[in-house]
Amino acid sequence: MNSAALEQIKKPQRDWKKPVIHLLLILSVFLIGFPLYYGFVISTQSMEESIQKPQKLLPSGYLLENYKKVWNRIHMGRLLINSSIVALVVSLGKIAISILSAFAIVYFNFRGKQLAFWAIFITLMLPVPVRIISTYQVVTSLGWVDTYAGLTIPLIASATATFLFRQFYLTIPDELVDAAKIDGSGPLRFLWSILLPNSGANIAALFVVMFIYGWNQYLWPLMITNSEKMKVVVVGIASTVPAGTQLPEWNLVMAAAMMALLPPVLVIILMQRWFVHGLIESEK
Repeated sequence: MNSAALEQIKKPQRDWKKPVIHLLLILSVFLIGFPLYYGFVISTQSMEESIQKPQKLLPSGYLLENYKKVWNRIHMGRLLINSSIVALVVSLGKIAISILSAFAIVYFNFRGKQLAFWAIFITLMLPVPVRIISTYQVVTSLGWVDTYAGLTIPLIASATATFLFRQFYLTIPDELVDAAKIDGSGPLRFLWSILLPNSGANIAALFVVMFIYGWNQYLWPLMITNSEKMKVVVVGIASTVPAGTQLPEWNLVMAAAMMALLPPVLVIILMQRWFVHGLIESEK
């Protein structure tokens, strides 16, 4: 049987795959995008429109009024600055510590190296909510309540990032290490001149993930901050929902949520190419 006949046999099997794949992609985009669109629509409506039944699915004319009102009510500018500082410090701190710890585990021979690695890796089973009481006691004793140090330092260590950098460094050819030794490069020079330039995609991908992780923190900032000037945006949004029987102003809540979405979305858009490249490189 020649190749043309084989192509004719295979062709019907391929025809139905593309429409199904495109249909699944469209459905996925709709399921992910519709809640965002619905939140934006509510943020443009009046209080009465946001609670009416059936709900309108088209934007209304209160966008600027709602956004201005919630901006002034919860001091959104200060909240965005605090969240940006926390997200940047946490993401950059996680990356820096993870690079150094993975570098030490891969390229240095010392007694208990594997034990040290697994001790780091096992902390994945101890996230912040599990150790929050002991962490709070330590931070309180250090006088870090209502400070950026208290908000960021307990969140900086990352076993996941350490593991990913370790796996990447294991793929670096030994010839590069030998060439660096022949050239007289020390460990830090090897790290700075060879490893870091080759880790750009991984660093970018981890930066996006860790930035969103730091931006979305709620429980720890809620516990460690008392003053309004140190609160983060997620805590500020939660404060717009009344705790009693009072009906929430959902149009203002959604307006605050839409503004809180902008910085993470901007980071993802600006680093999209590096983010996808880093994920692909991590899979190899």
